[in-house]
Amino acid sequence: MTPGQALIESLGDRLAGLRGRMTVDAEMEKITWFRAGGIADAMFQPADEEDLAAFLKAIPEDVQLLVVGIGSNLLVRDGGLRGFVVRLSAKGFGTAEVVSDTQIRAGAATPDKRLAAAALDAGIGGFHFYHGIPGGIGGALRMNAGANGVETRERVVEVRALDRQGNVHILSNEDMGYSYRHSTAPKGLVFTSALFEGYPEDRDTIRREMDAVQHHRETVQPIREKTGGSTFKNPPGTSAWREIDRAGCRGLMIGGAQMSPLHCNFMINTGTATGYDLEYLGETVRARVLETSGIRLEWEIKRIGKFVKGREVQQFLGQLL
Repeated sequence: MTPGQALIESLGDRLAGLRGRMTVDAEMEKITWFRAGGIADAMFQPADEEDLAAFLKAIPEDVQLLVVGIGSNLLVRDGGLRGFVVRLSAKGFGTAEVVSDTQIRAGAATPDKRLAAAALDAGIGGFHFYHGIPGGIGGALRMNAGANGVETRERVVEVRALDRQGNVHILSNEDMGYSYRHSTAPKGLVFTSALFEGYPEDRDTIRREMDAVQHHRETVQPIREKTGGSTFKNPPGTSAWREIDRAGCRGLMIGGAQMSPLHCNFMINTGTATGYDLEYLGETVRARVLETSGIRLEWEIKRIGKFVKGREVQQFLGQLL
């Protein structure tokens, strides 16, 4: 019996009545953009918010639970994940609805690009930057995603969320505690949707802004590779890619993982990379940048799960390759 099968069996009839999809021994490499990583004991995709609330109420507090989005900036370690992974379904949480001349409500599983498209159709400005962010709204809310000089915090009015007991919470923009690529909202909350506000703008203007974003991405980013987007946050006063380049890490490879020759703050799976390869490469880059410029790069990509015994990756590797 696998750990996942044992987990489901231990819960008995607690899961009875749920309408979402349950996957035991879920292969995380199939849902992450890196296409790497281990097995999760179980993954639940709730049908809607009511179904998610029922699931949260059913799962004991001592069972680990992790919410993931569309897997764009997620690195899963090869030892996999214990407990449950919750992945919000596109059908139940993936819509963007225009609710006024300047406001849109979007589900947490809505791709950022879909929110940008909805704003364009409605003639609502201020959302063009989402056209260039390879992620979903839930992740954008949690990490204050931004691009092209605009951040999520500038557009959020309020966020709807469920706690571990399935209770509904409404958080204001101030409650989210936003800063650069960070939010202080409680980690245990599961975001389900958010209300955003922009401003009236001519559709032709919005389209030009979105086209400029797309052109920039296609020109300088490896968008057709297995990547997680920006690997490290920009340090104060400089850019992560500039410091990585200065440290001689453009194109650096470890196993099947490589810092992109096109944009060296993008880490890519060239085809055979494991979670170990990717994280080892990232920590090697951090060590080299620290040695070269004294700057401690911070990960923007979220690393989760357990290491395989004997293949642990230490932060800021001592030996440089």
